[in-house]
Amino acid sequence: MEKSKIIDNCKQLLNAYENGELWYMKMPEDSKPKVFDSFEEKLVYFTLPMSINYRRDSYKLWEWSLKTYNDKDCHNIFDIKFSANIDTDSLRNYLLKYKLALQPNMHINIWYTISKTVYKNWWTMENLLSASCYDFLNLKKIIQKEYKKWFPYLSWPKMFDYWCYTLNMYCDAKLKNSKYIDIAPDTHIRKCSVKLWIIWESEVYEIKAEELSKKWRNILKQTNINPIDMHSPLWFWSRNGFEYELSD
Repeated sequence: MEKSKIIDNCKQLLNAYENGELWYMKMPEDSKPKVFDSFEEKLVYFTLPMSINYRRDSYKLWEWSLKTYNDKDCHNIFDIKFSANIDTDSLRNYLLKYKLALQPNMHINIWYTISKTVYKNWWTMENLLSASCYDFLNLKKIIQKEYKKWFPYLSWPKMFDYWCYTLNMYCDAKLKNSKYIDIAPDTHIRKCSVKLWIIWESEVYEIKAEELSKKWRNILKQTNINPIDMHSPLWFWSRNGFEYELSD
């Protein structure tokens, strides 16, 4: 398929998304408190659960995250200082209560390690973003290079980019250089990439995430569409069985 037609299809999907025409359109992350106590708490809420969202039902993860947040006995684990200084057995009990953590060792270790890293080096998530000057590229250097092993899973390219997108969408972080955030090639993005003739069907589960992200960036180059802008439209298009039909 010609590049111009792929771009036209992307514009159609963006318009359909903005007009609410892609049927069921609730993202997993929409399971969130109506009001947060502070900007810091909002940042933590969309960071720590994200760090344990690997090969699991995202809708369940955020549903259980909200239940944990709303439980006054568990609420404090969304405080970096609290999670960084609590004993791991207590943290495990809090995280397992509503199945926010499914793996009783690895998930607890990830939550604790990231909390400890942030608290030790910046005290708060807000200070971490300030240290990066609220710049995606600076934050990428901190998380993916300087402190990579201390941000397990969150430092992985696919998750890091989607996390930064979430900070913008749900926390209004307004990260500079957001145009460099790549699309996160999960299963839905991969299926859409086949549907739009960006990759062959034989590549859908074989192509590396970084390579697929690069293909998307090349396709959208010299347009006013940032790769990450396509995430939600593609995600809903695939999840709803491609019921929305593109025009010729």
